[in-house]
Amino acid sequence: MLKELVKKQQNYTNHFFDTFNLTQLQQIIDLLLNSAGMIFFTGVGKSGMIAKKIAVTMASTGTKALFLSPVDALHGDIGMVSAADSFILLSKSGESEELLQLAPAIRKKGAQIIGLLCSNQSRLKKLCDYTLQLPFQSELCPFDLAPTMSTTYQLLVGDLMTVALMKHKQFTLDDYALNHPAGRIGRRIVTRVQDLMLKEERIPFCHSEQLLTDLLYELTDKRCGCLLVVDEAKKIKGIFTDGDLRRALQKHRAEIFTRSIGELMTKAVQTTSPQMLAIEALKMMEANPIQRLSVLPVIDEEKKVVGLLHIHDLVQSGI
Repeated sequence: MLKELVKKQQNYTNHFFDTFNLTQLQQIIDLLLNSAGMIFFTGVGKSGMIAKKIAVTMASTGTKALFLSPVDALHGDIGMVSAADSFILLSKSGESEELLQLAPAIRKKGAQIIGLLCSNQSRLKKLCDYTLQLPFQSELCPFDLAPTMSTTYQLLVGDLMTVALMKHKQFTLDDYALNHPAGRIGRRIVTRVQDLMLKEERIPFCHSEQLLTDLLYELTDKRCGCLLVVDEAKKIKGIFTDGDLRRALQKHRAEIFTRSIGELMTKAVQTTSPQMLAIEALKMMEANPIQRLSVLPVIDEEKKVVGLLHIHDLVQSGI
């Protein structure tokens, strides 16, 4: 039974993408781009929930949008609507009495009315200035009653409009960060490597000519799990990690304590910059699932080491 439902849902979704009128959608996007006012969304029941979701997503991505309950609008809240605004009405049937009462009131305010409708023949369509016809066939519900595919189509179109407006307005990651200052999303967008890296005396520096036996205290005391091998200008030459120590012990036994760190270090070192987003640095460290990196040296524009990023600090930051 479940397999049949999945296949049915897939067929309905494919029909949407195969027959959806992109020209109508582009016309509405152009209207919204040229509108100087607010974009209001409204709907009744499940369509109202989808309308609210679209509105809040738009608002968070740089488009002035607001959900307005049709009942509240009919009882005074329509007072915030002006002739510069656009009003998008979501409805499956186009016969909801609340929307049929609301449309003439919106028209009197001078705002343009856009219908996002599943039904091609409805009273609401005749009251709209523009309509976006969804290629609706049937609900997934066996009785063709519970809103399933109709709300899915509404949400798909809402997300398309949202991202299209973002791209047209050249909404940037920095803009997104301003709208999401709290929570994990905010942390991921604003936290950079320089905010989490170890600095100055906490960095375990050493030079290639030093013997491993003279550096064991530094390796242990700094608790970073590595030594950064640098030249006199603090430019990176290599790295020696706890893993390198174990492998060297297996290969050379006690002889390693008489060898220089330059002989034992790993010369190919991945680095990052202070300005890189911490989440991007984390992705870099986890890119190879077989050999994940636990530390990343941080270098400036002159290739000098200015910090050390540890994966534990990334995890603890909650990004």
